[in-house]
Amino acid sequence: MIFPENFVWGAATASYQIEGAVKEDGRGQSIWDTFSHSPGNVANGDTGDVACDHYHRYADDVELMRELRLAAYRFSVAWPRIQADGSGPANPRGLAFYDRLVDRLLAAEIAPYVTLYHWDLPQALQDRGGWTDRDTAHRFAEYAAAVHDRLGDRVRHWTTLNEPWVSAFLGYGNGVHAPGRRDPGEAIRAAHHLLLGHGLAAARLRELGAQHLMLVVNSAPVLTPAQVNDPSATPGEADAAATARVHALLTGQFLDPVIHGRYPEQVLEAARRNGGTGHIQEGDLETIAAPIDQIGINYYNPCVVEASPGRPADAAWPGSEDVAFRGADAPTTAMGWPIVPDGLSRLLVRLSGDYPGVPFMVTENGAAFDDVMENGRVHDADRVSYLQGHLREAHRAIEAGVDLRGYLVWSLLDNFEWAEGYSRRFGIVHVDYATQARVPKDSALWFRDVIVRNGL
Repeated sequence: MIFPENFVWGAATASYQIEGAVKEDGRGQSIWDTFSHSPGNVANGDTGDVACDHYHRYADDVELMRELRLAAYRFSVAWPRIQADGSGPANPRGLAFYDRLVDRLLAAEIAPYVTLYHWDLPQALQDRGGWTDRDTAHRFAEYAAAVHDRLGDRVRHWTTLNEPWVSAFLGYGNGVHAPGRRDPGEAIRAAHHLLLGHGLAAARLRELGAQHLMLVVNSAPVLTPAQVNDPSATPGEADAAATARVHALLTGQFLDPVIHGRYPEQVLEAARRNGGTGHIQEGDLETIAAPIDQIGINYYNPCVVEASPGRPADAAWPGSEDVAFRGADAPTTAMGWPIVPDGLSRLLVRLSGDYPGVPFMVTENGAAFDDVMENGRVHDADRVSYLQGHLREAHRAIEAGVDLRGYLVWSLLDNFEWAEGYSRRFGIVHVDYATQARVPKDSALWFRDVIVRNGL
């Protein structure tokens, strides 16, 4: 099962999850510093203060990537390292870290894929409203330009936002992520301003000469319980309407404006019910629809729903009235997420039809399991099985005509898993948080062999 020539194999991480060094070299405070240090927000009171200490150990981590034969490394820049307060002159010491990282990657013949925003908003901007404040979108474009000014001579691949749905609806809707707000109207405004920031940043990056721009969304096929294990199952009218609405809220809300220049009607209706649409100003959708070169897809599991008349909207899903979110009849990961590999091929085929002409990359896919170190090794057969199943489905999508250009495993390292702290391990490389020792798991060695043969 061989993948196309020049298919990109790699791994992904995020700044707050691995870097540590939260008070070094002029870094400012982020919303995740504030959130994780507030009791009750993160499992076991964990914080990203040290994380994987990647800020100091990046050279060794790049060498590990080279040994694993990675062709690409997707990492995010910590906005508070570049602008401690979210605006103003760039911090040269913060930029210097990413300068060193990029040079080290290129020396190892690993392509740097830079993500400009993976959730660590400067706290000073949140104090002025965060993503509910329109001005944050303009500050983001300025920050993007500052990073490109320093790295743009060597970095070809740029991602504006990672998973804006999560930033908006887990951060401002149900509050389980930073900044911990719980207001459906705020979440809807935040989603729009994130997209506006994407469009403004994309235009600025183009002006500066960026050649390859991407938006990364978390997406999933929205299925009824019957459809999880039977793709041919035909839902009734109410269930079909429920799945269509949730698909619009999850994926259409972000990709329709970017690719087609318009919001789905279900998203506009949700906004009308939660404060109105006044935050969508004239010209915004034209700005948001700035051309991009690739869509990044983060896929972990399907979204399973069914009609449930009278049920109120879920806090993370404004507009989901009369819809019940269900589990799936499938094995689960340590996160409790159902393992449904063919959800990936179903999703990619659907999106390829909805957004023709734009290539795709799987920018995150992976699983947390309760790994155990035994005699210096981690035999994570469940993770190998998970990755193998999903790579088979990625290949199936390519055979079905999807223009899929690459696959990045989540994650390179065990790390700070947001509200779950260090209790969940997604890495293909084991991290001993007490000693910071790295040990490639069986899955890392397996993935290396996949890369070498360009297939399964």
